[in-house]
Amino acid sequence: MPPITVDCAVRWGDLDALGHVNNTVFFRFFEEARIALLDHVGLRALRDATRTGPILAATSCRFLRPLGFPDALRCVAWVESIGTTSFVVAYRLTSEAVGEAATGDSVVVHYDYAAEAKAPLPDAVRAKLEGLRAAP
Repeated sequence: MPPITVDCAVRWGDLDALGHVNNTVFFRFFEEARIALLDHVGLRALRDATRTGPILAATSCRFLRPLGFPDALRCVAWVESIGTTSFVVAYRLTSEAVGEAATGDSVVVHYDYAAEAKAPLPDAVRAKLEGLRAAP
């Protein structure tokens, strides 16, 4: 399976006082791709049925180029590694205007909300995550 790909647009309100996309907005672009990935592997749907689901444990971004308005972006996400209760999602954000703009990653933990503790990844979810391990 190819990695998850989400197209985004820079909005005027994404800009800071210097006319660049504010650095916090890069995390929103990553989030769009991460949510699409979580939906693809079925983790968000588990929350209602089992009271378990994903929780973000850590995230990072390497800012490579500033972004401006207007611009069309593409955020690609794939699974970098898988543990017993967590996995790492990697991101590449590209811009029509400037090319590769940022890379990053997030640690996502499968969490039991009733027990308030991490939980093992279900086998069906793990199998789908394995299918997203190939970096683009």
